[in-house]
Amino acid sequence: MSSNAIQLRLVNQSNDANNSSYVIFQKNVATNFEEIAVAWKVVKNLGMGDYHPFEYTYGLQVSSKDTDGNFTPSLNAENGLMYQLQQTPSGHRLVQNGAAAGPNEIDVLNALSQGAMDANCYRSGKLVAKKTSIAPQQKAVFEFKPTIFIGAVSQIEEGTIMNSAILSSINTEISLLGMTSADIVITGGGPGSNSTEFQFTLQNVVFA
Repeated sequence: MSSNAIQLRLVNQSNDANNSSYVIFQKNVATNFEEIAVAWKVVKNLGMGDYHPFEYTYGLQVSSKDTDGNFTPSLNAENGLMYQLQQTPSGHRLVQNGAAAGPNEIDVLNALSQGAMDANCYRSGKLVAKKTSIAPQQKAVFEFKPTIFIGAVSQIEEGTIMNSAILSSINTEISLLGMTSADIVITGGGPGSNSTEFQFTLQNVVFA
C-alpha cells in the first residue's frame, strides 16, 4: 500500500436491485463552473454486500496530445509548477519549465508556434481532468480540493466527459482531507414506489 495514497472502499449496503453503476469524479476548481468533468472512476456490477477497493493518490501526472494525434509520456506533476509542450528537433516534447501562476495549481502551456493541443491530468493512473483545444501560448490550469463527488449513474465509461445533466444530478461531495483510509457506504435505493434516494456516507475512517 502506498503511503502517498488514501485507501478507500466503496461498500454496497443499498436495497438497489437494478445493478446501478457508480461514478466518482473531481472538479477542477481552477476553472469556471461550465468546465467539463471527467468520469475518473466507474464501479459496475457491485452486488449487494460487495465492496470495491480503490486508491486516491495524492500525486498527479500530466500529458499532452497534439493535433497530429501524438501523446507525450505522462510526467509526475507537482503543485506550483508549469509544464509546457515544446517543439524540439525530434518533434514535440512535454517538459517542466518554470513556476505555475499559483502555488496550488498545475499549469500546462502550449509553447508551440502553431497547432492546438489537449492537456490531460491523471490521478491513480486514471484520467481525472482534461482541457481541449489549447491554442499556442495558452494554458490549461489544474487545481483540485481533496474532495470527490459520487453518484449512481447509467451508461458512463471511465475517462469520458460527463454532460451537464449528469453533473447537476450528482450532489454528494465527500472530503478526504487528512485521511489514510475509509469506507464509502451506499444505502438507499430499492424497488418500485418504495425506492429512496441513494446515500453515500463515510464509515471506518482512519486519519493520518
